[in-house]
Amino acid sequence: MNEMTGMNENPLNLLPEVLLAASAVLGLLLGAWLPRRRQWLTGALAGAACIGGIVAAAIATAGSAQTAFGDSFAIDPVTATSRIIILGSTLFVLALAMPRLHAEPRETEFYVLLQLASAGALVLAGAQDLLLLAAGYLLASVPAYALAGFRKDGPGTEAALKYYIVGALLGVLMLTGITVLLAAGRATAYPTLRSELAEAPAGVVTVGTLALLAGVLYKAGGVPGHFWVPDAVEGSPAPVAAFLTTIPKVGALAALYRLAAAPLADADLPWSDLVAVLSVASMTLGNLAAFFQQDVKRLLAYSTISQVGYLLLPVAVAGRTDLDQEALLYYLAGYALTNLGAFAVVCALPGAHTIDDYRGLARAHPALLASLVVCLLGLVGTPPTAVFLGKLEAFSAAFDGDYAWLAVVAAVNTVASLFYYLRWIAPAFLARGHAGDTRTTSRTAALIAYGAATGSVLLGLLGGAVLDVLGGPLAP
Repeated sequence: MNEMTGMNENPLNLLPEVLLAASAVLGLLLGAWLPRRRQWLTGALAGAACIGGIVAAAIATAGSAQTAFGDSFAIDPVTATSRIIILGSTLFVLALAMPRLHAEPRETEFYVLLQLASAGALVLAGAQDLLLLAAGYLLASVPAYALAGFRKDGPGTEAALKYYIVGALLGVLMLTGITVLLAAGRATAYPTLRSELAEAPAGVVTVGTLALLAGVLYKAGGVPGHFWVPDAVEGSPAPVAAFLTTIPKVGALAALYRLAAAPLADADLPWSDLVAVLSVASMTLGNLAAFFQQDVKRLLAYSTISQVGYLLLPVAVAGRTDLDQEALLYYLAGYALTNLGAFAVVCALPGAHTIDDYRGLARAHPALLASLVVCLLGLVGTPPTAVFLGKLEAFSAAFDGDYAWLAVVAAVNTVASLFYYLRWIAPAFLARGHAGDTRTTSRTAALIAYGAATGSVLLGLLGGAVLDVLGGPLAP
């Protein structure tokens, strides 16, 4: 392992992570004595920490790529962009949750758990050491188990239990993979592993990488670590479901990209082919399972599995093209905004649980339906939304990296996914009357849905300018 140099142990390099963790600790202390109707102050503190972290991350983009605390944490465009996406998404989830939680006995607990889980995603995105990657995995997982079962009802308990069992199993498998790679490379820091794994036995490196990959894909919600997603999302409160399908995914996919670009870049294993197969499996399985769903949260859960497949395209060609990094980061930003917008509509209509419950929405809430249409068609990849340009960049990266067949399979899956999104949209336009309760709405969630849908379109229109700032070298 690399020895700490003592020259770059500046906590300001980790200011977004420090702000979020400090806010969680301070919020926990405040919640112990604040009256129940003042617990929202801890949520406001969390929001302020997220805003401060976004500003700090944006300022850090002006500097050159570097590492902090030895070679364990990278500060580069991948980390900076992931920070902004994760913290911005956390703000969205806080805004969705606060009206629901107002004056609840455990309101502060929710905000603390959300911040700790988001801090774990931040660590995953910047980790450049296998031990720090494992620590980020645990920090992103354990609070999320509690969030999944936060309501303490039957579906919530089942969601938390399934989420925990799969996470514990694949977490142990991931730690086993880290142990094997440590034995093969005699280090855990990525720069050292890159040279050492190139000379290590290919079989040992392959076994360690497969085990490590299973754990990281569990956090991303992709095959083979996808089993928990539908049940956990369906049984969780809607704001938690929005969190589970967005924030951990950003950190995990950034971690996967960094693994591909650094320690595994020169290793003697078919990394690109392996990730390409997992990409096809994720997008195909997610789409096929979503075709038959009636519950809207479960439909979005399978949708997020399919989206992992598309997001894995740039990871599969990491280092083989100049388009990989920009494609992944832009797609992550567009996906986060669009997916949160879809869940905001679900939060805005707490009485609508199935597709049939959205009948007559065009007459009852036309603006809300417009937001839903933008977000769902945005997830398909319809112009001018951000996901359209993100998919276009991902497909271009696959073509440029000599994986044209993968781009073709992804395009076919994209067309197929249109069917189940239209199954949700069509009754809202065509059916008369209300099959379910779509009259009761959450005004805050509706405003968030409007903002997310508008933001998805604006990000798509400004895509050229945004893509220009997503490039740059990774930390050495």
